[in-house]
Amino acid sequence: MKILVTGGAGFIGSALIRHVLADTAHDIVNLDKLTYAASLESLPGAQASGRYVLEAHDICDGSAVRQILERHQPDAIMHLAAESHVDRSIDGPAAFIQTNVVGTFELLQAAREYYEALPAERRAGFRFHHISTDEVYGSLGAEGLFTEHTAYAPNSPYSASKAASDHLVRAWHHTYGLPVVTTNCSNNYGPYQFPEKLIPLMILNALDGKPLPVYGGGENVRDWLYVDDHARALLTVLERGQLGEEYNIGGHNEWKNIDVVREICRLLDELAPAEQPYADKIEFVQDRPGHDMRYAIDASKIQRELGWAPQETFETGLRKTVQWYLDNRDWCALISERGFGRERLGLKAGAA
Repeated sequence: MKILVTGGAGFIGSALIRHVLADTAHDIVNLDKLTYAASLESLPGAQASGRYVLEAHDICDGSAVRQILERHQPDAIMHLAAESHVDRSIDGPAAFIQTNVVGTFELLQAAREYYEALPAERRAGFRFHHISTDEVYGSLGAEGLFTEHTAYAPNSPYSASKAASDHLVRAWHHTYGLPVVTTNCSNNYGPYQFPEKLIPLMILNALDGKPLPVYGGGENVRDWLYVDDHARALLTVLERGQLGEEYNIGGHNEWKNIDVVREICRLLDELAPAEQPYADKIEFVQDRPGHDMRYAIDASKIQRELGWAPQETFETGLRKTVQWYLDNRDWCALISERGFGRERLGLKAGAA
């Protein structure tokens, strides 16, 4: 099988490609715009595999997408390309609408034309797998879990743009017959994650002796999913999921943000001890506007129907993640050299 992966130089996309190249015989076409958060260094050995091609283009360019589909003739599309950082969406929502909504529309249009022109035997096996987020469901109270039937109630420009893309994918399936599957995942973490996200930001700030900023009181709860577990789930859904269905993917690991930061500090005290405990650098800062209180995924459907379950607990996955950042400071330095200084974003509510 040849798979076109959009956003394959991003965090989750690169984990997916590493998994496919290491554990399957599938070929990969990586369609990526190579924005600030992309890192081709996250794909070591991909070029040498002989089963990987990079196409550095924007999914918003429908003409380019059509040419890429025609040239490479993929058997499936896995759509991960997206602007994904909530804080950035607060400061600059336009980029999120453009990539996540307009880009998904352009990709769907090109995929539909490509699919309809395929011979019947290839149409029978073709799939469009749309990868989304649990943030489209909004915020949970103290009890309950997001299921595939939870009503959408996005609260940030990011989650609203992803909700819109989910609805477009559903419409192209029901209106035009495009064979689709959709997955919504909980918070991912693991190696190669861009350090604007909580876990790598805390690790790198701690190692550099910088403050560890925790939003509000740190009571917000997230369900954490190790990125390699997510990669396995995505390929499982692509290969065996039912067309037109949605599958929620979660790690069964609910943690308060403050407890995540304290656990990172505890691991660093063990693995890279400093003169004072790392937790001394924790600072509570102004909360994000509209910060959702709790996310938690019910992943029983994918486990029951497709046999997937996470292999990592949060404790085992976080230890692997902290050790990876300790062992790969060169990768982190490359990110810093490209101009990202781990600055705080997302305080400009109502920005254009």
